[in-house]
Amino acid sequence: MQRTVGRSRWPEVIGFVVAFAVVHAVLWYLTSISANLPLGDVTITYRRWIETGHTSGFWVGIDEDWVYPILAIVPMAAAALGGVGSIGTGWLVLMVVLDAVACAFLWRFRAFGVRVVWWWLAFLLALGPIGLGRIDTVATVLALVGVAFVATRPAIASALFTAGAWTKVWPAALVGVLLLLRRGHRRGVLGSALVLTALIVLVDVLYGGAAHLLSFVGQQTGRALQIEAPLATPFMWAAAFGVPGAAVYYDREILTFEVSGAGTHAAAAVSTPLMAVVVVVGVLLAMWAVRRGAHRTEAAPLLALLFVAALVAANKVGSPQYIGWFAVPIVWGLVAGRPSARRFLPVAVAALPMALLTQVVYPGFYDQVLTVQPWVLVVLTLRNALEVGVLVWSVVALVRLGVAARGRSDAAPDPVVPPLAEPGRMDA
Repeated sequence: MQRTVGRSRWPEVIGFVVAFAVVHAVLWYLTSISANLPLGDVTITYRRWIETGHTSGFWVGIDEDWVYPILAIVPMAAAALGGVGSIGTGWLVLMVVLDAVACAFLWRFRAFGVRVVWWWLAFLLALGPIGLGRIDTVATVLALVGVAFVATRPAIASALFTAGAWTKVWPAALVGVLLLLRRGHRRGVLGSALVLTALIVLVDVLYGGAAHLLSFVGQQTGRALQIEAPLATPFMWAAAFGVPGAAVYYDREILTFEVSGAGTHAAAAVSTPLMAVVVVVGVLLAMWAVRRGAHRTEAAPLLALLFVAALVAANKVGSPQYIGWFAVPIVWGLVAGRPSARRFLPVAVAALPMALLTQVVYPGFYDQVLTVQPWVLVVLTLRNALEVGVLVWSVVALVRLGVAARGRSDAAPDPVVPPLAEPGRMDA
């Protein structure tokens, strides 16, 4: 009987492998034909950093301040193992391998009878080549694999989230979720995060990078509004309507397009405090819901989604690859049991057009964004509205979770593995 079941799964496995290959072949192809260089960060900026390190021994993050945490240099260097000149190909190969690893760890999870990895594959296709063309892919894969261990091995999940945070800061928020809501495992969660951090710091110090270890923390403070950020939307429309002073310009110091105009500096200044307020509100709501008796396993992915949505929607930087971050809390919500999966279904559906609209903006018609063409600003506005909508939804969902708990005893144990996790049924 077991052999029959095993054989019956092979068509599904083969079908997914074929779909995975096709989707990644399409994404690879799109990186090569787009006029807006979705792989430009890799072939220009990453290549320059690695080439300088190889030729002169001067490494970003070790010998000078850097915009990324130090672990980000590892995949960049790995992509250049076949030669700095072929770093673009090496990067794409590495990203495809990492995506395959994430799929392997997430394969066993189902929601509504469908394997969750199918949703992620559809999300990647909708997001387009930017889903492979930035360092964010590495952090997202590490976080997705971490989600696979949240229920059974939270210390491992914490270590993977921490590795992601030392690659691109945002997964640190997921460690915070575990510390707040993973009752009975906080020591292991904190311990694994601290041990891995200590190892990374030790290696960096031994290589002489102590003075620049935390330089990435202050790299974003002086930035103005990037054109794709939700906070920049009204100023982009002002530029489109020819309002004096409103215009798109290129910041040569940080290599990005930003928008100028009356009120942009104030909007940029308020972004970080606004983000902090939303995060604090989310923490308070999650803890309130849990105290009323809500299961921590249901509150955790909602808080993770709120954190990610706040980091994206309230950010003065609106890079297209940020949309890929949403995959992690959404997958977390889909695999956290039947009630959580039902709750996250609308967000999982909404994330697909949000990703597709992002691909239309970049790399699709980014040149027309730069010239503030009204039709593409409509697309950008809709995408940004979805980002804000997801943030609002996560706040409302936490409130509803707390209200629905109705004083259930918090002493009641949370399910480590949801009751319908057997193969062929709705897994956690």
